[in-house]
Amino acid sequence: MKHFASFCLDTVNERLWLSGAQITLPPKPFAVLRYLIDNPGRLITHDELLDALWPDTYVQPQVLRTYVLDLRRILGDDPAQPRFIQTLPKRGYCFVAAVTEHAEPQPSPALKIASTAIAPPRIVGRELELANLEAHVEQAVSGQRRLVFITGEAGIGKTALVDALCQQVSSSHSACIAQGQCVEGLGAREEYYPITDALCQMCSSPDGERVRAALNRLAPAWACGSGREHSTSAELAHRPAHERMASDLCAALEEIASEKPLILIVEDVHWADAPTLLLLSALARRRGPAKLMIVSTYRPHDAATLSTLKNLKQDLLMRRLCAELPLPPLSGAAVSKLISRELRQEALPVGLATFVHRHSEGNPLFAIAILEHLIAQGFLVRENSNGVPLWKHRPPCTDLSEVEAQVPEGLAQMIELEIERLTPQEQRLLEAGSLLSVAFPAWAVAAALEQDATEIEDACDQLAHRLYFLERAGQDELPDGSFSAFYVFAHGLYREVLYQRQSSASRSRRHIRIAHRLGALFAGRESSVAREMALHYEAAGDWQRAVKSLRAASQHAVERGAFIEAAEMLHRALSIVESNPQSSHESVLQEIHMDLSHAQNALSTKKMPPQNLDVFSTGT
Repeated sequence: MKHFASFCLDTVNERLWLSGAQITLPPKPFAVLRYLIDNPGRLITHDELLDALWPDTYVQPQVLRTYVLDLRRILGDDPAQPRFIQTLPKRGYCFVAAVTEHAEPQPSPALKIASTAIAPPRIVGRELELANLEAHVEQAVSGQRRLVFITGEAGIGKTALVDALCQQVSSSHSACIAQGQCVEGLGAREEYYPITDALCQMCSSPDGERVRAALNRLAPAWACGSGREHSTSAELAHRPAHERMASDLCAALEEIASEKPLILIVEDVHWADAPTLLLLSALARRRGPAKLMIVSTYRPHDAATLSTLKNLKQDLLMRRLCAELPLPPLSGAAVSKLISRELRQEALPVGLATFVHRHSEGNPLFAIAILEHLIAQGFLVRENSNGVPLWKHRPPCTDLSEVEAQVPEGLAQMIELEIERLTPQEQRLLEAGSLLSVAFPAWAVAAALEQDATEIEDACDQLAHRLYFLERAGQDELPDGSFSAFYVFAHGLYREVLYQRQSSASRSRRHIRIAHRLGALFAGRESSVAREMALHYEAAGDWQRAVKSLRAASQHAVERGAFIEAAEMLHRALSIVESNPQSSHESVLQEIHMDLSHAQNALSTKKMPPQNLDVFSTGT
């Protein structure tokens, strides 16, 4: 635990605390903050930070500026008089606050539970969230009704957390637990579907006789089976809607919860019908005491009733009638535990946890899918070690650093289904955005699609509000004085699927348009963006222009004194030429070697250490 001022950075669980309260911090801003805190009191250059967080990936430096702005907002830091992060113009950043280390975290008292409570083994990295839910259960047991919204993206572990809560409540309390599931598209045809499903479970449970008696007396139109042991939700759905009064059901549920705690779980309320949402609101707003806890899960950016649900939740939050529990991505340590659980071994192959965490970005569903993919592709094999079967790297592989990340087939299909829900124009827009690396500016998408930049930016803003996997990351000033917003994909897997679903010819045309637009934007000083132009030309298969741009970028690097960077780009140019033999490639190779020789001579005059000259070897 690293402490600075009133903040505490939990580097193991990747969480930020302020005076005992947890602050939600996405993975990349957390990584930026951690790197700065790990290196306090010294200049961290833009290049050092980019290399540390995005190794082997070209990332536009303005992404850092956006994350630092987010961190300043969260920390309450003033850039004019910084207490934490000082900007050194055109150089980088310095963490100026004093940093101390302590062993134990300091969770909020509201999150503490009895030391005997043990998280179920099937859930990893959600100990604090489970403790939070248990605290709400204790309040409900004391007669204070509770409504909790568990929110998070698909695959983040909402259902797993609910299942862990049910398991824990079953072992520690004598409670009635009922679960209802909203189904996509069903809410428009069948009102109260998840509620009737939960009621039928209750009527068929050991508490069924007591539940049916309360329903028959207070809400007869909601009664399940009138004493029969089993009934179906369809039986209730066919009854006239006007007979099923929400107030009657509220009264019946409160009577059921007066004697014994009732935990009502309604999952995926982003697909709920309006009457179901209003019923949840009514249950939260009623003032009478009840040992009632309602747990609802939903995806914030995937709601057919998003506006209604969002307004309802915000109103209840403002009145302190509900609580929200957002699930952040798992930390690297939690992903490592998840892998150990799945493989059933403590010691993991070298680099496996880091690889899975980086490509899943802390999403448990994605992490397990990637792990299964590595096994299916033979990158992990099960071998006997001293008579004990263990998972190891496939020989001669010693780690996964060189393994090309691929999207597992099941995940690719899931992502494709999400993309197919969008309009054709929205799909093309996201496909064009995937042509860039971590962040993509609106002007580049407009260039790729040959459309108006202002209209594209408006469309990107709308998508960023609707889609959980797309975020607006800030804006950048262009050479002509105008501004263009840029965006990031929350998951690299989405970017990869969007990139691969385009034809090669379409990708090539779009890459070249972006490169041309870059050259036009920076007319007169193209060398400053030549490296980025080269990436697009190379991706388009235009090796001549790629090599020309790399040589221009290397010359720009030499002029800046960045000789090692110049050599690396020239070696890349050599590699491109050698893999694309043409009748004129010998003359191009000679020119590149001359560029290398000039850069080496320039470096020699700076009296650099001999090891810095090794990169100029053609065998590097």
